[in-house]
Amino acid sequence: MEREAKKDIMKKFGVHAKDTGSSKVQVAVLTERINELSGHLETHPKDDHSRRGLLGLVGKRRKHLQYLRMHKKEEYEEVLKKLKLRK
Repeated sequence: MEREAKKDIMKKFGVHAKDTGSSKVQVAVLTERINELSGHLETHPKDDHSRRGLLGLVGKRRKHLQYLRMHKKEEYEEVLKKLKLRK
């Protein structure tokens, strides 16, 4: 993921431009990276190291989404809608 793309995501989902740690931003950044790795694995199906990394990212994103669902329901719904995630 390019630095510019990451900054755009932080501006779009963060509370302020330099917000990097909130769960909303983390979910958005992880989703972007997951989408990139999924595309990579379509063209390189035997790349097991990348597949393992992808599974780790999916687990991290799931934990952040779980936190949002339990503590900040409105933000959870907003993130799902903006990122077009199913839950």
